[in-house]
Amino acid sequence: MKKAHRFGKIVLMGPPNAGKSTLVNALVGQKISIVTDKPQTTRNQIIGICSEPGAQIVFMDTPGLHYDKTQMRGPLAKMMIQSAWQSLTAADAVLLVLDGGLYVRRPEYMGRDVAAFHDALAGEERPVFIVFNKVDLFHDKAKMLPVLQELQGLFPKAEIFPMSALNKDGLAELKAMLVAAMPEGEAEFPEDQLSTAPMRFLASEIIREKLFERLRQEVPYSTAVDIEAWEDDPDGEHTLIHAVIYVARQSHKAIVIGHAGAGIKEIGTAARKDIEALTGTRVNLRLWVKVKENWIDEIKTFNNFDAEEFM
Repeated sequence: MKKAHRFGKIVLMGPPNAGKSTLVNALVGQKISIVTDKPQTTRNQIIGICSEPGAQIVFMDTPGLHYDKTQMRGPLAKMMIQSAWQSLTAADAVLLVLDGGLYVRRPEYMGRDVAAFHDALAGEERPVFIVFNKVDLFHDKAKMLPVLQELQGLFPKAEIFPMSALNKDGLAELKAMLVAAMPEGEAEFPEDQLSTAPMRFLASEIIREKLFERLRQEVPYSTAVDIEAWEDDPDGEHTLIHAVIYVARQSHKAIVIGHAGAGIKEIGTAARKDIEALTGTRVNLRLWVKVKENWIDEIKTFNNFDAEEFM
């Protein structure tokens, strides 16, 4: 007897820098969400699609939620919080991603970081999975046992899964577990579709990732990227992209551009390679830097898509 096809939606939640974006990229098999070593880089709900034989899962990567509410003020932060909690209502299951490496070193931080998620998921009837991520950061695995026991006490109904999203250790087992938890249903997207986000949005996110990788901590958080023009040649082999990097201060513009333009060239070169992997074409990426002091107050201008429109 042929097994029924499964289809479902899973929301990824967790504190900042827990590795949600790395995990969703690994599950999808393609970079669709930016990854940096700085927290709170995901601003929008990023949606990835994983198609397996007999199953399709839609993963909703959300901004990390900080335990300290003073860190989540302002219009940009409010948008991030709203995006994360709205995703929860649309999901068939919840995947909470935690920085296991951090909590093995500093177990006293875990209760503080997961308090908001514990309250939100206390009465949850849907399947809840917890990825205890970054186990590659410590060698003595016995050290994680008391932390896992405490975590199981906080989330008694949850399935806890230690793994390394970066090294993809345990990825196949996690994916099989998630597929088994999905309801029966037909696929809603083509097998080769990896995200519901427009290609322009994914390109802007890649550029923003390269800004985070290169610049000092205070600058990337006050930047936004807007794709002003996107032209595909008729031959389907070349793509011309015009993108603007908005910064909040004139001094930031000089930092982004760098000495004799070296900074913006480095950002553009790194971004172009990743965008070419995404589009499958040769990309001519042209970047400009403009000062827009109040862009954070006008954050809707830089919302390239509303994730709910693509669900």
